[in-house]
Amino acid sequence: MTACNKSVSLGSDTLDRDVFMRTLIRELSGTLENVVGLEEASGYISVVGLAIGQNINQSYKRALLVDRLDRAQVADVLVDLKRRIAGDFYIIEESEERIVLGNRACPFGDKVIGRASMCMMTSNVFGSLAAENLGYGKVQLQRTIAQGDKECRIVIYLTKDSVGRDVDGREYFQTPS
Repeated sequence: MTACNKSVSLGSDTLDRDVFMRTLIRELSGTLENVVGLEEASGYISVVGLAIGQNINQSYKRALLVDRLDRAQVADVLVDLKRRIAGDFYIIEESEERIVLGNRACPFGDKVIGRASMCMMTSNVFGSLAAENLGYGKVQLQRTIAQGDKECRIVIYLTKDSVGRDVDGREYFQTPS
């Protein structure tokens, strides 16, 4: 058996680290969804998203030289971190009660289509950042590219007794110091 020492043309298919990693995550999430169901798969992915959110939060606080991000900084960080990983998030609304974001391009690209559990990464990163800095966050994924929508629309409610009290969403709370 001989090793291939040169690059082989794959035609229009590209294979690089980014495509490989997105495909790997897609297949892992699909396997989880098939084996344990969408809700449980979302739960497993949530655990990973929470850990990533905590790491990202610490990185931004160090970079900005603050102990806590204020609401405007949280909104800016959410957009910035998604831009850094090839998302196209933008702020639709920012108020004391909520931050509403739109997104025209998923960081997972077309690999997210049909894999709603992958959206738990966004939910957990956004929710944990809001909660750790502002005390509370409830994330509602109103529309997602994963579910076939043209764009995502994500609402992060910032107070427990806000207008989001009765909407479906995942709640996040500040970790006690």
